[in-house]
Amino acid sequence: MGVVRARRNALASLLVVLAAVVVVVLVASDPLASSAPSSDVADNATPTSLARVSMRALSSQTQVNATLGYAHASSIRVPAGTAPSSLRQAEQAVAGGEGMLQSARAALAGDGETLAGLQAALTAAREQESVDCAGDGAVESACASDAQRVASDTQASDAGASKLDDDRASIASGEKALASADEAAVAARSTAATYGPGATFTMLPAVGRVIVRGQSLYEIAGQPVLLLYGSLVASRAFLRGMAPGRDVAALNANLDALGFGPGLNGERFSAATEAAIRALQSSHGAAATGALGLGSVVFEPGPVRVTSVTPEVGASVAPGPVLGITSTRPQVTIALSAAQQSSVEVGDQVSITLPDEQTTPGVVSSVGTVAKAPTSREGGGGGPENGEEGGPTIEVDVRPSEPQAIGHLDEAPVAVSITTASVQRALVVPVDSLLALAGGGYAIEVVEARVHRLEAVALGLFDDAEGLVQVSGREVRAGQRVVVPES
Repeated sequence: MGVVRARRNALASLLVVLAAVVVVVLVASDPLASSAPSSDVADNATPTSLARVSMRALSSQTQVNATLGYAHASSIRVPAGTAPSSLRQAEQAVAGGEGMLQSARAALAGDGETLAGLQAALTAAREQESVDCAGDGAVESACASDAQRVASDTQASDAGASKLDDDRASIASGEKALASADEAAVAARSTAATYGPGATFTMLPAVGRVIVRGQSLYEIAGQPVLLLYGSLVASRAFLRGMAPGRDVAALNANLDALGFGPGLNGERFSAATEAAIRALQSSHGAAATGALGLGSVVFEPGPVRVTSVTPEVGASVAPGPVLGITSTRPQVTIALSAAQQSSVEVGDQVSITLPDEQTTPGVVSSVGTVAKAPTSREGGGGGPENGEEGGPTIEVDVRPSEPQAIGHLDEAPVAVSITTASVQRALVVPVDSLLALAGGGYAIEVVEARVHRLEAVALGLFDDAEGLVQVSGREVRAGQRVVVPES
């Protein structure tokens, strides 16, 4: 907006000077009356020339400074997954729980058989007691012996029943522990990573490299991290037995597109999915496991450009950022004064002036709704380049209509002319033909048959780039000659 303000200030200064001249004329005569014929273009000391009133399309434009770059800046991170050693421990816990539960069930079965024998012996002892101790012919010694046996067998049976209760409690506890171990193992398998403690980065891309689907973004311990296309985040490992989901559908679609699983689709991890993963892994020289650990694939909407690399080859792997990336689509970003937000809309046509002074068309693709405080500049001053000094700004993004015209510039300052309004058929005169009237408003000096007269006009759109303004008036028509200062 600094360019716009400078032009408007220049126009205001010009109009003030012209107004002073007109005021002198107004004191002595009617400003809108016809003047006498004259042999000069204008009866004043300032050299002048003539221009024509024309009928043409006119656009109102806002001139701003901007930065050329690429759209959709983001980062690729190493996720926090489960290390292979931790996964093995979780699976060992499941195996141990299953073993303990199997032992508890075997003990229950054995103790059940023992209790059955004890209960049978108790029943027999009671039957014998009822015989030996019945009637007048009972033998006191035999009856006493039977009673002692019954008491002993009862005690043994009760102990056996108690042992059986303990076995059942052990089984219940074992089942609970196994369920917990199973849950932990499922979670560990879902977040299983391909790297563990001590793993290092063995390949990192160069800044500026463009990576497409199926290529390696980087490598950990010799294992590639592959780029796949999709608008989601891979938040779990891909392996047999996983629940269906959108991420599996995206994986299947990519395996199909890469030629490793022709016709593969759907949200289910199938045997065909596993086979396609093996083929993909083999093509990169990786271990053909048929499973993809968390962090071994990254989904992005399309090809990416590497803008920064955080670690170095040989550095230890830890969860966090690895690559800064953008899309491969050029974009111009404007820090526009927040006060001008209402003057720019999505779809507005723009002209982008590149560093080599070539121009290329574009269109406003987004207009921010959050105003940001200006960033202070080193050395004092600070403030945005567009709009009021130090005022808040909004981000306006512009999509070049002819991306090939941008060339290979990664980042560069550019100028943008935004078309904010247009009229297809407008009466147009140069801005410097306007004269300020003492009573307010503006006029143009029309020359017809060497007669000069002032014609009051109403102003419409300004085209700051071409120095033109839309005018209307009762006697204004296309083709008329008007006085302008001589350039």
